[in-house]
Amino acid sequence: MSENDTNAVAQYLADHPRAMGVLFTALLLLSQAGTVAAGNHTAISGP
Repeated sequence: MSENDTNAVAQYLADHPRAMGVLFTALLLLSQAGTVAAGNHTAISGP
């Protein structure tokens, strides 16, 4: 990723603050989904 691309993303997020909120929320939900998927392993032993 070049420096111009980084500046373009930063400029876009500065111009659209709601997009930053959407990206943060998506990241938060994805991190929580990973935790739930990892903790959902249950073992049933026996008949």
